[in-house]
Amino acid sequence: MDSRPARIALLEQLQAEGVRFMFGNPGTVEQGFLDELRSFPSIQYILALQECTAVGMADGYARATRTPAVLQLHSGVGLGNGIGMLYQAMRGHAPIVTLVGESGLRYDSMDAQMAADLVGMARPVTKWATRVVDPDSTLRVLRRAFKVAATPPYGPVLVVLPADVMDHETAEPVAPVSYPETRSLPTPDTVAKAAALLADARKPLVIAGDGVHFAGAQAELGRLAEVWGADVYGADWAEVNLSVEHPAYAGQLGHMFGEQSRKITGGADGVLIVGTYALPEVYPALDGVFGAGVPVVHIDLDSGAIAKNHPVDLGIVADPKATLRLLADALGREMGLGRRTAAVERLRRHAAQRSAALAKADERAEAAAEAAELPTIALAKEFARRLPADAILFDEALTASPALFRRLAPTVPGQWMQTRGGSLGVGIPGALGAQLAHPDRTVVGFTGDGGSMYTFQALWTAARYGLPTKFVICNNGSYKLLEDNIEEYWREQRIPAHEQPEIFDLSSPAVDFVSLAGSLGVAAVRVEKPGQAEEAVAQALAHRGPFLIDLVTAKGKG
Repeated sequence: MDSRPARIALLEQLQAEGVRFMFGNPGTVEQGFLDELRSFPSIQYILALQECTAVGMADGYARATRTPAVLQLHSGVGLGNGIGMLYQAMRGHAPIVTLVGESGLRYDSMDAQMAADLVGMARPVTKWATRVVDPDSTLRVLRRAFKVAATPPYGPVLVVLPADVMDHETAEPVAPVSYPETRSLPTPDTVAKAAALLADARKPLVIAGDGVHFAGAQAELGRLAEVWGADVYGADWAEVNLSVEHPAYAGQLGHMFGEQSRKITGGADGVLIVGTYALPEVYPALDGVFGAGVPVVHIDLDSGAIAKNHPVDLGIVADPKATLRLLADALGREMGLGRRTAAVERLRRHAAQRSAALAKADERAEAAAEAAELPTIALAKEFARRLPADAILFDEALTASPALFRRLAPTVPGQWMQTRGGSLGVGIPGALGAQLAHPDRTVVGFTGDGGSMYTFQALWTAARYGLPTKFVICNNGSYKLLEDNIEEYWREQRIPAHEQPEIFDLSSPAVDFVSLAGSLGVAAVRVEKPGQAEEAVAQALAHRGPFLIDLVTAKGKG
């Protein structure tokens, strides 16, 4: 191949890989390869006004396509701004290839402006981080970055691109990325051992996470739960790993406190973990998660997740989709007719109990909402009535999520994505990334008033590129999740309930989200009462460009 600057070879490799978008915020040290983008019209640069919004868009795009997204950040300051959202992407296993520019190798000894150990900064929030030091290895390193990002467990990676290396000539050829085949199978003996460990359970429990989604194993998980008569609980669950309308779906384990999870996990007499680790709370239980002598089987392509925090009786590093299918068959044989019949009845009974409990909860919620004149449920019902069947929902509504997504039930894989990792602000840019992945589908991003202010400038990007994404700000005038969490803390520490800390309040001064959205080129309306929901949703869905609804979810605030 003819020699050309490494900055051009870099873009040739991206083009050959089919990259459609580069998300980023430009800086001087990247100007060489960014300037060359004019010669690569198949790669569109999506401009963000701050690095967190760029990372959030890349996260949403990577999740919606399940392929690597390309992200560009600017030296130490740009990477620093994006670290929190990269942590979000790492916790959610989003395959992102992050390209970070720096001034050059020749300046390493100078402690120059914006200089930093970029690889060191990125290591805690990436699956792999490296620096190109030889122009003739630029494409080799880039291909490795794509491979690592898109090999289970997926995750963000980082490649530092010194400007002087990018300006050097290279004849390194472009070649396809080599992605390994990971659909491995356990041996028949291993499957039989797992079935023997689990078959006698009378209170079986499945703990599942997003590894099920990445493997496309939703149907296999549902069938195994039916055969075994097991309740399925989510942990690190931010995708549709099982339809919430499946009779085995029992809800989520505690996100914040391990003691809440232990109330469920401690009562099981047989446990299957698949596609997650045990257990990802903020304050996890250190021991006693499973009962003494209870058999625990763990299936995952991520060997590091198996027995990460608690011992298991059998760990199986294999494809969840094929392994769940084999295990369901083996359990059916091992259990025999009597136990299979009991499993069917157990699942039917549990599903009926859950359905009745949810119906009562819905009645109470709707009665309370009507009394308080809160429009959350009304808005959810209007979206449920009007949204196209293939609409994509990005959920960062947090405390408003239960009320919203009982009516907008997550049932179809790929059509509901939830925030994960704890970094606020992914709701707006994540929805934009999903929209770029699926330009012909309706995408709605739900976030909170507090979370939205981390990345509200992403609305400017939506307007700039004419993206028709719809947004809902669930506006309670506070960091409501913190209010809920501190009340739990008071209960655990036996501290009498008292006034909430003033620093959790966001209502003084109140943010005018409608005016703020308008200043960024996005049409918006405010919804304060249930009767306003119908018109607001109709207006949003009819509008050809981006549209925002400021939804008041707490009376007297917002």
